[in-house]
Amino acid sequence: MQGEQPIDRQFGDLSVTQLIVMAGLPGAGKSTIGQIIGARLGATVVSVDPIESAILRAGIDADQPTGLAAYLVAEEIAEKELDSGRTVIVDAVNAGEAARLQWRDLAERAEVRLRVIEVVCSDEALHRARLEKRERKLPHLEETTWRAVEQSLEGYAAWTGPSSALPRVTIDSIESLGSNVDAALAFIGS
Repeated sequence: MQGEQPIDRQFGDLSVTQLIVMAGLPGAGKSTIGQIIGARLGATVVSVDPIESAILRAGIDADQPTGLAAYLVAEEIAEKELDSGRTVIVDAVNAGEAARLQWRDLAERAEVRLRVIEVVCSDEALHRARLEKRERKLPHLEETTWRAVEQSLEGYAAWTGPSSALPRVTIDSIESLGSNVDAALAFIGS
């Protein structure tokens, strides 16, 4: 029919291979939003926490830079998926400039579009409650405590310097999950 868009273009640029990076404090809601977006887009979700858990399961001591190793493994997996034409969602805290620029550099190497979705929870009581009932089932990683979130907040860098230029939207998880997913998908498609 005249005027109808082909099925692969019905969501605008969502059919274009992209690197979508989730960022935010532990327990803010980024994994939930990232998983739903991944399912909607048919994207590969690469989460840093299960990778770090596997590194620890392999016997690498926790006093080693297992977090850095997990980010590097996630980058390798993401790069292979992007090279095969699949959109990738990276699920990690991405607290510092180095981590954020790691994904910028990957997007440039892979010649794909980058989108950053930062998830915050502006209601401290709600954030704490979510964190306390969360069960990630990662046997080699301890469940994140509220004190660990407070420490993460201390190390969570402002979006300044080169990372401030990254295409980013901030979503507050006090809003409904549906509206946050819709906002994220609209941003990804823009």
